[in-house]
Amino acid sequence: MCGRKTITRDMLSIIEELAIDEWQDPDSYFPSYNVAPTQVTPILVYNGKRIVTPMRWGLIPNWAKDEKMASRMINARAETVTEKPSFKNLMHRNRCVVIADGYYEWKKTETERQPYYIHHPNGKLLPMAGLWDQWHNQEGKLVLSYTVITNTPQSELAHIHNRMPVILTHDNIETWIDWKQNTVQAVLPLLIPRESTLTAYPVSSFVNSPKNNSADCIISLD
Repeated sequence: MCGRKTITRDMLSIIEELAIDEWQDPDSYFPSYNVAPTQVTPILVYNGKRIVTPMRWGLIPNWAKDEKMASRMINARAETVTEKPSFKNLMHRNRCVVIADGYYEWKKTETERQPYYIHHPNGKLLPMAGLWDQWHNQEGKLVLSYTVITNTPQSELAHIHNRMPVILTHDNIETWIDWKQNTVQAVLPLLIPRESTLTAYPVSSFVNSPKNNSADCIISLD
């Protein structure tokens, strides 16, 4: 699964790399070395242009009675995303890109769970395939939320965990988010696991607490 991630880049560099046309509520953005579920992060959607809008991590389906489901909806499995009630309808027009530049995974050993930090060796963004939805709470407040799609890991990461986020290439971002031009069947091949160059190294258990949010989270133990 993907349960923690980073977005440490400044806004202008993200806008440039992803060719973003509009960034909504820019004052709400701040870089983070330890993004946890329920926290709000910038999400890329498409409506004739590339728009970034803040959303909460942990999907709350529009038909949910309350937000309790969110804690179980931080990830969606690529293998069943067109079948599960919470996700299948979102695949048609609620596809998004989760903006991140790294993520954490915990490797289980006989004595502990060792956190690893996984990122692009050149510091590039890791645009993750996601789905989003909108929900109104009892007070009528609109809540936008999202989930990260996962699949089986690349071969060099399989020793750490049996899942990883689906990471899009910059060339196929438009195909994934432009739901008007690309059907569900057209984008399903983008969710198939593929090899790419990522760097992974062990980090301190300092990252285990979401309260810890500094560059110390990504310092290598090697």
